[in-house]
Amino acid sequence: MFGSSIYLRDRPALTGGSPQAIYADLWQRDQKKRLRTRAILAGGTLLAAGLLVNGVFGIASAILVAAADTFVHWRIYHASRVWRLGSRGDERMGRLLRLTRERRGHRVLHGRAVPGHGTVDQLVIGSDGLWLVHNEAWHPEAELSHHGGRLFVDGRTKTKLVREITARAEAAANLISEGAGTPVKVRPLLAVHGGEMPRRTRLFSADGIVFGTPLRLLRYMHRNPSADYSPDEIDAIMRAAVLALPIGGRQMAPAA
Repeated sequence: MFGSSIYLRDRPALTGGSPQAIYADLWQRDQKKRLRTRAILAGGTLLAAGLLVNGVFGIASAILVAAADTFVHWRIYHASRVWRLGSRGDERMGRLLRLTRERRGHRVLHGRAVPGHGTVDQLVIGSDGLWLVHNEAWHPEAELSHHGGRLFVDGRTKTKLVREITARAEAAANLISEGAGTPVKVRPLLAVHGGEMPRRTRLFSADGIVFGTPLRLLRYMHRNPSADYSPDEIDAIMRAAVLALPIGGRQMAPAA
């Protein structure tokens, strides 16, 4: 982004800080460079377009180029916001689910614990199936890829993370199925809030989990139903999920 990785720079003034603090510091330091580059692009466009067409067209083109360059850099910085705040992205995904899935009748449980298997960021329940959403924010230069059906982040496998998410989804499915009296399958999804996804796609499957940016995962859920539950079955599944997956480790007692 700045010509070389900010995580490999050997600058005494930057040592000792967190990666997030270093990233923000380098972004501020490179502001003059970005403004200078923007001015060169706009000036070149003004000159070329003015000579080829006319002055008014040249000014309009220069403003458009400057605005486009500003927008691109804003998108780059905004894309790292979740990671810079030290968050995994669960709050952002929760807001998106409320604006999309929940408005279409899906029910979403947030921050539920699967006994012995950790916490579920979001559990989406609908007539078309159940989804377990896990959120992760990697640094902006982290490279996510998949080879041979396995996930790699910066060239390293994430076996522990994948196993934990898969086991969590299976355990949640077993608990909900037992409580609802209806066999259910919980499909795991991992929402990626940072890093570089494969160039040709913002969505891929690896290790039995679908990985993607939040918006791509929302589209994936809509286009890939796995069940056709009736309203009564959804109510039973929802009750079973609320009882079986406690908040903060507290087990809820069924109503008498």
